[in-house]
Amino acid sequence: MQKKLILLFLLFASVAYAQKKPLDHSVYDTWENVGIKQFTNNGLWAAYAVNQQEGDANLYFQETLTAKKIKISRASSAQFSADSKFAAFAIKPWYKDTRMAKIKKKKPDDMTKDTLGIANLTTLAVTKIPRVKSFKFPETGAALLAYNLEKAPDTSKKAKPAAPAGTEAKNDDQDYFADDDAPGASAAKEGTDLIVKNLTTGTERVFKFVTDYSFSKDGKQLVFAASGSKKDKTAAQGVFLLNTETGALKSLVKGKGNFKGFIFDDESEHLAFLGETSPEKAEIKDFNVYYNSLTLDTAQILVDGDMPGMPAKFAVSGDGRLNFSKDGNRLFFGIAPIKKAKDTTLIDFENAKLDIWGYKDDYLQPMQLRNADRDSKRSFLTTIDIYGTDPKIVPLTDNKLPDATLVNEGNASFVLASTDYGNRIASQWTGGSVRDYYLVDVKTGSRKKIIESLGGNASTSPNGNYVLYYDKKKMLWSTYQVATGKVTPLNAGMTVKFYDEDNDVPDDPNSYGVAGWTEDDKAVLLYDRYDIWQFSPDGKSAPKNLTNGFGRQSNLTFRVERTNPEFRFFTKKDVLLLDAVNNETKENGFYRKAINDSKNPELIIMSPAKYSNVVKAKDAEIYIYDKGNYVNSPDVYVSKDLKTAVKLSSTNPQQANYNWGTAELVKWTTPKGYKSEGILYKPENFDPTKKYPMIVYFYEKLSDGLFTYNAPSPTPSRLNIPFFVSNGYLVFTPDISYETGHPGKSAEEFINSGVESLKKNAWVDGTKIGIQGQSWGGYQVAHLITVTNMYAAAWAGAPVVNMTSAYGGIRWESGMNRQFQYEKTQSRIGATLWEKPELYIENSPLFNFPKVATPVVVMSNDADGAVPWYQGIEMFTGLKRLGKPVWLLNYNNEAHNLVQRQNRKDIQIREQQFFDYYLKGAKAPVWMVGGIPATEKGKTWGFELTEDKP
Repeated sequence: MQKKLILLFLLFASVAYAQKKPLDHSVYDTWENVGIKQFTNNGLWAAYAVNQQEGDANLYFQETLTAKKIKISRASSAQFSADSKFAAFAIKPWYKDTRMAKIKKKKPDDMTKDTLGIANLTTLAVTKIPRVKSFKFPETGAALLAYNLEKAPDTSKKAKPAAPAGTEAKNDDQDYFADDDAPGASAAKEGTDLIVKNLTTGTERVFKFVTDYSFSKDGKQLVFAASGSKKDKTAAQGVFLLNTETGALKSLVKGKGNFKGFIFDDESEHLAFLGETSPEKAEIKDFNVYYNSLTLDTAQILVDGDMPGMPAKFAVSGDGRLNFSKDGNRLFFGIAPIKKAKDTTLIDFENAKLDIWGYKDDYLQPMQLRNADRDSKRSFLTTIDIYGTDPKIVPLTDNKLPDATLVNEGNASFVLASTDYGNRIASQWTGGSVRDYYLVDVKTGSRKKIIESLGGNASTSPNGNYVLYYDKKKMLWSTYQVATGKVTPLNAGMTVKFYDEDNDVPDDPNSYGVAGWTEDDKAVLLYDRYDIWQFSPDGKSAPKNLTNGFGRQSNLTFRVERTNPEFRFFTKKDVLLLDAVNNETKENGFYRKAINDSKNPELIIMSPAKYSNVVKAKDAEIYIYDKGNYVNSPDVYVSKDLKTAVKLSSTNPQQANYNWGTAELVKWTTPKGYKSEGILYKPENFDPTKKYPMIVYFYEKLSDGLFTYNAPSPTPSRLNIPFFVSNGYLVFTPDISYETGHPGKSAEEFINSGVESLKKNAWVDGTKIGIQGQSWGGYQVAHLITVTNMYAAAWAGAPVVNMTSAYGGIRWESGMNRQFQYEKTQSRIGATLWEKPELYIENSPLFNFPKVATPVVVMSNDADGAVPWYQGIEMFTGLKRLGKPVWLLNYNNEAHNLVQRQNRKDIQIREQQFFDYYLKGAKAPVWMVGGIPATEKGKTWGFELTEDKP
């Protein structure tokens, strides 16, 4: 009887599976993913978005204590008011309307614009205001909302503008304030209406032709710039400050100009901004730094080009950022060399156009060209003591010392500056450069070098008492005590490694990182592979394993989960929330650990799932996150303790209609005795009595993604795993470790042995195995088909096949030379081409193409910025000459990984047709049989199936 029941159950299960259909290429666009997740400050309302791959998103507001919910179509992000009573969000146009506008080639101004939505979280009423381009809440204070409309109303008729849709305007809402029309002044781009609305009272004010605006932190002040209008000579021009409590409006600057970069100090009492009033046609604009406080009626020019301390031929940069120190006493800004105006007498077609590459250049010419726009906007950090008796500026950085960070929120007497000057040329073969670090006095600008030629990173403690740095070459963490200059090695002599234990590239290993500092700079928390350690920065106390070695003992990796966006340091009372990963099972979860508690970390939850970052409400103990695994699409949860949670969303219910799949961890031993692991994906309706074709996808190490959800999306490069699994394939993703000098043989060692291990199962069809890889994976595909015929089909995306010709090439997306790739990083040769040419030849598939018997498709795009696309051409032309079955796909003007969605969809279809033909015996498509003639380009795509053979 029991056997009959089992058979009956299996029969029902078989019927259920049979009713599920395989994924097809039409499912991609509406497949959902979780977007933003956030809380009101009091934690009573949560917001989260559910987006589609290509379509209309939905934004949800959910009351955390009840079932109250608001759904907003076509919105994907929101801001909450500080009092937790309102939310504002942008509602996008319908996707179909935007698509149609693009088809009709409408101009940007004629496209449908965003709508502002305002939700009252008490009444659940939603107000919509059309054509809004930006909106802002203050960080604290009253529920004030400022928003800028897309297009200013026509004031030529002198008619009072209508109130925005969805609002009730009062008779005194409109503000008209006159200003001088300064002749010869420059005019910024004409602004639009700015509406400032009190959401609690419903009152609002409208200001005309506003170009930029900003609230003070407490919301009591609102500053904005108004451009005026050529059509309305009475319209205001300049910079204005609104007291949002009293309604008083103060004119800070009168006249035309370009004003931007508004910033208030932390106490909301002082304001700074950038501005220029140069003639409108002037190519070079003269920016000044303006300053205002509550006691000043107008803004004062704090810094101009003639300010004492300004270097010769330098001026205030209009591209620099402004920052007040935390105490408000000091202002930081940027200066830059005065730009040279274009020579308008030169005739364009009569002058040569060329790039000159010089061997003494710090950076190669392609890198210079790639970064030319950024470099033209580079500014150098400078400061001024606002209340100092000596009104001068102090430059803190320059061309030879260009980078600096503020210390102790700008309150410190110095900044930490660094430079790679003098070490830049070597970056073409090292991939990075060593840096010198300086303390730069903010009062005098004097510099003190504290670290020389560091290949690593450095940062300051929160209060600025120490500089913490990691030296990659020495694999050593150290501190520099600012007051005494004392250097203290932290992990010297310790058996525990604080650097990457699995480092398998021919370069010095990176550290595991910093968890943070404790209050008053008393201790710094550092990571090893598993645990968190507490070090005394002065070396007076022995290192302490904060997690008691529990991570290493349990094969768990602990990392601090930051839930406070304003975090600066840990206090004695803090209980750390720890992310935890089980390195054996790949499960994820959370532990907690009190800093001053000697106990082991306390388990909160571990599960076969992947968690997103956790977001905590500012003023409440409640958390929001999303969680999923390969089988379950990630959904949004809220929880007070992370043990029990309430599920808010239900993404991708349509998945239940499709044959999905499972993911399991597999392990094996390689021929040389290395332990390895990977993931095996099986169809949901897997039948162990059948034989399945298998596709092997690889890059480096992928097994940590065991519980990662893979949406069926048209991917830019990697294998669309759920699609192929749903369509009856096994997919195997093996981990690979590498031996310096022999990356090709390392791929053989791990990939082939993993495949051979799986082939021992009767349900793997050993004659129908394909391989797919992109970039580094594409190289490994190219290598494997030159050393084995065990694969029935291969797909190589952006492969390097000739390391000797690729070695000196350019990575065009960055302008860097490719030498570092082979000597120090991923390609893992570990020597120059002239030191060990035999290794470059050994690892170049090109030299073994006569041995290839596997049909292969190569994707190599003509705008690839990482791998020279001629590498794909070398592969195709070589195999073509040898009479091997090979196809080359060149997606025009496409990058290393496909960007344009239509191309992603196209390659998914071709990839399925290719593997179906060789691994399932399906019919071949026209593009594989006869190709697509150039005369048919853009007219036919060759997807039709034919009885003919390739």
